[in-house]
Parts: sequence; C-alpha cells; structure tokens
Amino acid sequence: MVGPGVRDRFRYIGDSPEDREGFDAWLARCAVSPDPLFYAVIDASSGRCEGRQSLKNIVPEHGVIEMGNVVWGPAIARTRVTTEAVFLFARHVFDELHYRRFEWMCNVRNVRSMRAALRFGFAYEATFREHRVFRGDNRDTAWFAMTDRDWPALRNAFEQWLHPANFDERGEQKRRLEEFRAPVD
Repeated sequence: MVGPGVRDRFRYIGDSPEDREGFDAWLARCAVSPDPLFYAVIDASSGRCEGRQSLKNIVPEHGVIEMGNVVWGPAIARTRVTTEAVFLFARHVFDELHYRRFEWMCNVRNVRSMRAALRFGFAYEATFREHRVFRGDNRDTAWFAMTDRDWPALRNAFEQWLHPANFDERGEQKRRLEEFRAPVD
C-alpha cells in the first residue's frame, strides 16, 4: 500500500496506482503510449530516477503540446533538477519540434503547481470552471502557456539561471529564475 507522503504527491494525478500490481499495469500502459509520452526525471548527481513527467495532448498540426503528469519526488522537488527538467522539455518543444505553444494545466486546488507554472515562465491564461470530473468532484482547471514568441527570452533566463555561476558552493541559487526574466507587458 502507498504511504501518506507518496499519496500526497499523487493527490492531483489521475493515474495513481495504489499497489505494486497497479503500478506494473500503469507502467506497461505508459511504455507504449504515444500520448501521453512519459519521461523519467533522473538526478544526474545521484543517477537515480526521482520523478516523471510527460508530453501530452500532442497536436502537431497546430503546434501545441502540454507538459503534464508531473510527479517529482522529495529529493528533487523545488531544486535545480526540476527547473532543468522543465527547461529541457521547453527546449525540445520549441527548438527541436518547432511547436508554437507549450501548455501547463492543473487543478486550481493545486496551488504548488500553479506557482511552479508561473515561476517557470508559463503565463496564466484562464480558469475553466467545472472543466472535468476528478475523483467524483468538479475540477476547475487553470491554464498556463508559453509560446514560441516567449521562448527566446525564457530560454535566455533558464540558461542564465542554470549556469554554474548562479550557484554557491552549497548549490544554493544566488538569483531567482524570475530575476533573469524581462518584465512581461
């Protein structure tokens, strides 16, 4: 059975297996799924898989893709690792796939996710009221996005923030990511 700390990390994730058998079935589905397309988040310093995230709602003909199914474990949550994981996704979306729009959606009750989206440079666009039924309850969904027009400035901010010179000998940031971004009109 899943413990309370782990359960909390999956509170807003629809596909949260409760036991090993459920996890194995979930993993088998994810391994062959073209959408969502799952990625492991590896902490390079430890070599351990500490999270997962996916690209989903992939619409190539419109150049739109969403980052979702994000679960970052306690070892990497709110660290340089997760910021780099978002940067690598955004860079892939804009510089390699040449998409126009990169989205982030979350339950409005998930305040941490909404704060993270803003920190990473996604712009808040709207809340879709009663957008879905989630675990038998109405879910209002907050929509965020960055576009290919936003990307050059955001790429620059990420690269400056991730640069080793922005971190002290303990690995603590000297300047916040938001400080590297130009003010939004």
